[in-house]
Amino acid sequence: MLKNLRNRLFASYLLVLVIALLLVASVTVTQISQREVPREFTWNRLELLLTGFTSQQFVRETLVADAGEGTVADRLGDFAESNNVRVMLVVRNRDEEQVLYDSLGEFQIDNTPEFDPEDNRSSQRGSQAPPSQRIRFGSFYVDDDNYKDEEWLYAAFRLDINTRPRIDDLTLYIAEPRSTESVRAIVTEFNDLIFLPLMRSAIIGGVIAFILAIFLTRSITKPLQALAKSAQYVAKGEFSEEVPVTGPAEIQQVAVAFNRMTGEVRAAQQAQREFMANVSHDLKTPLTSIQGYSQAIMDGAASNPADAAEIIHDEAERLNRMVQELTDLARLQAGRLSMKLSPLDISAVVSSISERLAMVAKRQKNIDLTVETYPTPIISADGDRMVQVLNNLIGNAIKYTPNNGTIRVMTGVRNSGVEIIVQDNGIGIPTDDLPHIFDRFYQVDKSRGPTRGTGLGLAITQEIVQGHGGTIHIFSNGVNQGTSVTVWLPSPNMSTITMRRVTAE
Repeated sequence: MLKNLRNRLFASYLLVLVIALLLVASVTVTQISQREVPREFTWNRLELLLTGFTSQQFVRETLVADAGEGTVADRLGDFAESNNVRVMLVVRNRDEEQVLYDSLGEFQIDNTPEFDPEDNRSSQRGSQAPPSQRIRFGSFYVDDDNYKDEEWLYAAFRLDINTRPRIDDLTLYIAEPRSTESVRAIVTEFNDLIFLPLMRSAIIGGVIAFILAIFLTRSITKPLQALAKSAQYVAKGEFSEEVPVTGPAEIQQVAVAFNRMTGEVRAAQQAQREFMANVSHDLKTPLTSIQGYSQAIMDGAASNPADAAEIIHDEAERLNRMVQELTDLARLQAGRLSMKLSPLDISAVVSSISERLAMVAKRQKNIDLTVETYPTPIISADGDRMVQVLNNLIGNAIKYTPNNGTIRVMTGVRNSGVEIIVQDNGIGIPTDDLPHIFDRFYQVDKSRGPTRGTGLGLAITQEIVQGHGGTIHIFSNGVNQGTSVTVWLPSPNMSTITMRRVTAE
C-alpha cells in the first residue's frame, strides 16, 4: 500500500501532524483539568457589578434616601439576590472594621471577618481616582467551628457620604464564594463556541499540510526518480546519461557523486578498451617474431641461427615483462601487493641503478644522465620494489627524452623523510593528461615517443610508493618542456611515522 517513497513521506508528515495535535490537546486538557478557576475571573465580575455603586448619585439614591435603613437593606438585599452575590456594609471605627449589614445575615457588628487584601490586584476601572476611592480586592473566610472551610472573594469600594456622619467612612463589599470548579468545567460550558472554530482550524491546517507535503515529497522523489532512471541506463552500459543536480542538498550531493562515478567508469572502460587493443598488439608482435624465427631455425632457413635465437630470447623477455606487469596489476586490484620491508640506504640504490642506466642512455641516445646523491637516513623499504620504481621512472625519462638530451637524478632530505627527483628535458606531458597520468591503463598520445607501453608502469609505481607510506608527484609545463618526478619516502630514523604496509602472502 505504501510501497513508493512519496506515499511513505506523505503518511509520515500526516502521522507527525496527528501526533503533534494529539500531544498538544492532551497536554492542554491535562493542564486545564488540574487547574482551578483563577481568582481574576471572580474579581472581574465583582468589579463590573460594583462599578454602578461608584457614582455618587447612585449612592445617594440607595443609601441616603429618606426611606430609612430598612429600605437600604431591602435594596441591597434585592441587589444581592438578583446578582447572586453577597453584599456587606462595613464601617471603620478607630481602626477597627465592623459589619453593619450582611445580605446573608452571618456577620454582625461583633462578628466581623478578617479581610485579606490582594495588593497585587488593581482595578481596571477608575484608575485615575484617588487611592482611597479606588476599588479594592481581597478575600476572607467563613469560619465553621474555627475551621476555615470556605473562601470568599470580594471587591470593595469606599462610600463617600458626608450627609450622615453616623455612617461616615462606609465601605461596600460585594463578595462571592471562590469557585471550586476547574477551568475544564467552564470550557465545557462553552463547548459549542469552541468546538467549531477548532474543527475549522484543524481542517485548514490539514489542507495546508497536505499541500506542503505534496511539494516536499515531489522535491525529494523527483530527483530520486531521475537518479533511478540514469542508474538503469548505466546498468545497460549507457554512460552518457547524467543526473540533473536538483533537489535538497543531500540529494544534490548524491547526484554529483553519481555523475562523477559514471564519468570515471566511462573513462575506465575507454582506457580498458584501449589497453586491450594495445596489449593485443604488443602480444601479437613478439609472438609473431618468435613464431617466425623459430620456424626458420627448424626449417634450416635462418642464415645465422644464433642471431635468430637472440631475437627469440629478447621477444620472450619482453613477453615476460608484460606478463609480470599484468600479474602485478591483478594483485593491485585484489589488494595483495606483497612487500618485504627491511632497512635500506636509498642513496646507494639510486646511485647503483642510475650508473647502470646511464650507460644505456649514453649508448642508445647519447643522453647525459647525471647523478647527485647525498647521505640520507636509512628507510624501511622493499629493495626489489624500490628497484622496480627507479627502473620505471628513469626508464621513462630515457624513453621520452630525445637524442643528446639530459637527465638528472637527485636524492635529498625533506620533511622527516628522503626524496628522489628525476628530471629530464624531454617531450614533456600535455597539461590535460597530467591529472590522469597515474590512472590504470592510461596512456598519453603516441607522439610522446616511438613506442607504447601498457599504461600500467606508473600506476604500479604509485601503488608501491604509497605502500611504503610515501608520495609521488609528476610535474610538467607542457609539450617539449621536460618532466620532473618527485618521490618522497618517510624515514623512521627521523620521526615516528605510521606507514601502510602490505604483508607478504
